[in-house]
Amino acid sequence: MNKSILFLLAVLILSSCATRKSLTYLRDMEELKEYPVYQKYEAVIHRDDRLSITVSCKNPELTLPFNIPGSSNYSVGPDGNISTSNIPTNASDNANRGYLVDVNGEIDFPVLGKLKVEGRTRGQVTELIKQRLIDEDLIKDPIVMVNFLNFKITVLGEVGGPGVYDITGDRITLIEAIAKAGDITDQGRVDRVAVIREYGNKRRILFHDLRSKDVFNSPCYYLQQNDIVYVEPSAIKTRDNAQRAFSTVSMILSFVTTITSLIVLGFK
Repeated sequence: MNKSILFLLAVLILSSCATRKSLTYLRDMEELKEYPVYQKYEAVIHRDDRLSITVSCKNPELTLPFNIPGSSNYSVGPDGNISTSNIPTNASDNANRGYLVDVNGEIDFPVLGKLKVEGRTRGQVTELIKQRLIDEDLIKDPIVMVNFLNFKITVLGEVGGPGVYDITGDRITLIEAIAKAGDITDQGRVDRVAVIREYGNKRRILFHDLRSKDVFNSPCYYLQQNDIVYVEPSAIKTRDNAQRAFSTVSMILSFVTTITSLIVLGFK
């Protein structure tokens, strides 16, 4: 009976180790070896993005017309004072704040009008607005800040917690996204982690092997807003489940048979 129990424990431990071994990340990285890190990554603006744009300078009254999200409802009185109206009351709701990038890749910015922002980074849009304010003699020393209000990614497939995740800031890696979604399950393929990304009017898919350090060199290692991460299930998942269930039943029957035989021999 003791031998049977030890045999069952050994089978369970070995099968568990084999499963976890297939989920080992970055197994080809060498200890203490240095690998370059790409620090200059910036997310690119797409259609349907919502941006927060703040303009400031030494004279706050000059910036007031430019800090009305998505509107130009301001007026200058006889005394030179600027007043505003129709500012949204639900400013805490990101869905109604900021500047929505339209289907043409543009935002309607107060005074400056339509600005093409699609395909630019936050830094490039910052410089664009800043230079327009200076060139049109609107503000001499503007400070412009641009941020995303709806940066989100979707993680699907064989992960612990699939779903849509809102990201603070605009920088998250593929590995961080997997961790945020509860890691890859035992049934997921670490060598087939896909990122689906929109490029203009098209979508592309790129597969990654998280067991290799080459994932760091992928153009999708740093995720962009609205990226979809998909972890493929094992191609033999269904068969494995059936085999695992069959093996479990077989072991239980074998164990019961062994116990029964020992009991019978004991009575004899």
